[in-house]
Amino acid sequence: MKNTNFFLEKFTAKRSSFSYYIIGSLIIIFFNFFGQIPLLAVLSNSLLETDVESNPINILNSLDKNLAFFLILFPFLISFIAFFFVVKKIHLQSFTSVTTSRKNIDMKRIFFGFKYWSLLSISIFLLDLIISPDDYIYNFNFFPFLIMTLIALTLIPFQSALEELIFRGYLMQGFSKMLKNRYLPLVITSFIFGFLHFFNPEVDKLGNGIMFYYVGTGFFFGIITLMDEGTELAVGLHIANNLITALLVTADWTAFQTESLYTDISEPSLGIELFIYLVIVYPATLLYFSKKFNWSNWRKKLI
Repeated sequence: MKNTNFFLEKFTAKRSSFSYYIIGSLIIIFFNFFGQIPLLAVLSNSLLETDVESNPINILNSLDKNLAFFLILFPFLISFIAFFFVVKKIHLQSFTSVTTSRKNIDMKRIFFGFKYWSLLSISIFLLDLIISPDDYIYNFNFFPFLIMTLIALTLIPFQSALEELIFRGYLMQGFSKMLKNRYLPLVITSFIFGFLHFFNPEVDKLGNGIMFYYVGTGFFFGIITLMDEGTELAVGLHIANNLITALLVTADWTAFQTESLYTDISEPSLGIELFIYLVIVYPATLLYFSKKFNWSNWRKKLI
């Protein structure tokens, strides 16, 4: 693989052997578990004090929604701090270079990705609300919604950005250094990203077929990162996806149980939503971004 200005090759880690990536990953995982201590303590206490069936999901659903929401997101804040430490102190790498190939992190790209996906998500939701109004219950309660919004605005950016920086930045660069190509890091990180969602409650409700969506989403964000030579667009898209989902609509079978504006009471089905995103929304977004940001050399950047 020739030395180019592409994102995977343009990083400044002084400790770039793959063993350091293993050490760094273990440190991040350790601090993620450390950040889960408050959640585990609350779950254990609830198990002792209630008659709820001894299933972590059932116990979590029995908690105040805002408390549960905070406890689920809090480990990502701790992990983000650990990730920053790993990049700076373990790899002796600049945080910018694990984020982008540009001289500075392009905040305009992050905000553009955020605005684009927010408008798209809201539009799709409103269309479904108009077509199937009986599938939703208006759920707005001012003070719980206000607290949830503050939690979401504070912690979801850390959670979403962390996932993008680890999978599309840190690990793709590490695998690229080891494997000397681009497509295998894209494939590997997309599958890891997808299968880390295997224990989400959505999988239990919708079946294993939803894994195509999770893995496909990993490829979608990965292709954007490689073509745009940075994670900024993907970070903006990911933050918008999770934030708008938390604020707009929840269901009793989703990972985020929030005090959202609406509750989805429909019986979920996988087929149409999977088709819409994987076959229409993702390819159309890639085409639009390629025109807007003048992407070229697809073969060189992806293979």
